[in-house]
Amino acid sequence: MTRPRSIDRRALLAAGASSLALAALPSLARAATGRRAPDIVFIIADDLGYADLSITGSHAIRTPAIDSIGAGGAVLHQAYANSPVCSASRTAIITGCYQQRFRVGLDEPLAQLSEGLGLPADRPTLPGLLRKAGYRTVLVGKWHLGLPPQNGPLEHGYDAFYGIVEGAADYFLHRGISNGQEVGMGLTRGDTPVKEAGYLTDLLGEEAVRQIDAAGEAPLFLSLHFNAPHWPWEGRGDEAKAKTLTDLRDRAGGNLAKYAEMVETMDENIGKVLEALRRNGREDAIVVFTSDNGGERFSETWPLVGQKGELLEGGIRVPALVRAPGRIAPGSTPGQVIAGMDWLPTLHALALGKPAPGRFDGVDLSAQLAGRSAPLERTLCWRFKANDQAAIRQGDWKYLRLGGKAHLFNLAEDQRERADHIADQPERARSLEALWDAWNAQMLPYPLGSFSEDLKSWYPDRY
Repeated sequence: MTRPRSIDRRALLAAGASSLALAALPSLARAATGRRAPDIVFIIADDLGYADLSITGSHAIRTPAIDSIGAGGAVLHQAYANSPVCSASRTAIITGCYQQRFRVGLDEPLAQLSEGLGLPADRPTLPGLLRKAGYRTVLVGKWHLGLPPQNGPLEHGYDAFYGIVEGAADYFLHRGISNGQEVGMGLTRGDTPVKEAGYLTDLLGEEAVRQIDAAGEAPLFLSLHFNAPHWPWEGRGDEAKAKTLTDLRDRAGGNLAKYAEMVETMDENIGKVLEALRRNGREDAIVVFTSDNGGERFSETWPLVGQKGELLEGGIRVPALVRAPGRIAPGSTPGQVIAGMDWLPTLHALALGKPAPGRFDGVDLSAQLAGRSAPLERTLCWRFKANDQAAIRQGDWKYLRLGGKAHLFNLAEDQRERADHIADQPERARSLEALWDAWNAQMLPYPLGSFSEDLKSWYPDRY
């Protein structure tokens, strides 16, 4: 939500947890019980595959800090991104709606940020609704939903921002690189680019810890959106390599070992964030960890197939862990199907004990995650312009159109999408196709030229 421009934003940011910041809040958030609402830390990895965590089956990557979130709460094995690419899925997460309802959600991916393109100014957002309820809201990390000052994080619900505006950045230059030239805003605080030295994953982790250490009496909503393990594939010791990079999309770079190093560095920083919560007596915080879409070329997605840019399960099924002490039992494995757009109504209800005001495509699944209700059957739809992709999941059945060919899978029996029932279940396939058509008719059509040529250059073997 856009704030009145009469507010001195930078003064408010500088105040932090001071009396000025507290006075700007309508009231300290209270849950339905009357107690102070819990902090919320919402962590998103970038291009992390379903099985890239040790808790979800990785054979090579060790993620003890991230795993502890699931061990202390729930591991969701049927969690989905709303899109197989990042900016579209992030639109769904922040709005609680299918991204296809908004112009900014139609570019797949959103390769070029322009001043006029962003979330609608009057659209309720997850941070905006929590701020209205008394939370201090902070984004640390990747934005990728529009350019400040018109369409930056501060215009859509966040009190403070530190991170990168664009979709990708070198881990040491903190900016994009194209044809040997640095491009984009680079590392930004508020609406202003800043120059700082360091490995980007570490800088984001350190800032998140600072925000927790400085948090005052008001509950904190901290969005921690890492760009790891998105390309370029660089570890802490690769600064010299970064200086010779001429394009972020260097297809000759990266390997399994480097990818594992990047994920494990992110895990180390998440461990520091969890320790900061404990050190500050805020260990009752709700903590979520997930990914914006399916894994990239070095990801592990077993037993799924497909990757980023595809509506096969590996392109849209994501790791998801949620810890909510006193609300979700440790070691839970709810069988609930959940999508990115469900986090807004679910977190609002989980933290405050009441529905989020507004209309959303996402649904409140807090009772299912807490074990108070049986899993709710979902009907979820996807579309992706590359290769004419469409998908709908209803219950255990998934209809998939890929490259002009239709498929039908029973995901309860065949997560790997190999036993195609399109021939022996024609009526079910037609019914799901009709449901998808009815959904699609409610969404905005693709604008001319919305399929980025960049996607073809990134994945010439697929598109």
